[in-house]
Amino acid sequence: MEARISAGLAALGLTPPPDAAGQLARYGSLLLEQNQVMNLTAITEPDQVADLHFLDCAALLTLGYDFKGKSLIDVGTGAGFPGLPLKILEPTLNVTLLDSLGKRVSWLESVGAALGLEGVTCLHARAEEGSHDPALRESFDFAVSRAVAALPLLCELCLPYVKVGGFFLAMKSVDSAAEVEGAGRAVSKLGGRLLPAADYAIPGAGVVHRVIGIEKIAPTPDNFPRRWANMQKKPL
Repeated sequence: MEARISAGLAALGLTPPPDAAGQLARYGSLLLEQNQVMNLTAITEPDQVADLHFLDCAALLTLGYDFKGKSLIDVGTGAGFPGLPLKILEPTLNVTLLDSLGKRVSWLESVGAALGLEGVTCLHARAEEGSHDPALRESFDFAVSRAVAALPLLCELCLPYVKVGGFFLAMKSVDSAAEVEGAGRAVSKLGGRLLPAADYAIPGAGVVHRVIGIEKIAPTPDNFPRRWANMQKKPL
């Protein structure tokens, strides 16, 4: 896995820290081991873990955003994607991994310890509740999400965490044009501005994915996000 990750990072034009590919491979081993007792990923072939998890996340570093020394929250992080690979590849990044399942959060803490990572906070909270905490609200340079929820819902969950001048990056498929078009009202109400979508190819995988970038240009009104049931019943 390490050799495949290393080759993929080079194909993306990235120059990671010397030990990054090895750390990612170790992370992959821990993931596949834990996946035998906890549902963390449907991808269980090591080469696919390298491509569809690690290189997919790494591609965010090729899209022109400056992550050096910044703060980032990964909302609904699951098994740690994309936040933890981004931290490994850009060690100056301060990362918060937020998830609603306590067992996943505990496992992510153990992964961070096993890899010797500093500047990683693992937070057990529901996304729509955490952003009403003054310590978290509008306090991050970046929010990222690889979750499968519709973009209007993701915007309501994630944009409240982003400070004005920061960015929310939603990882989506290339057939998301209609979804993006339908999210304009939500983005505007939440203080955001849609940026042009960025497509990227995952080296060796024959797969193209898309990142929807949203710049935070105004504070999010205090009444957002709403309760999850209300968000689902009446999307913005």
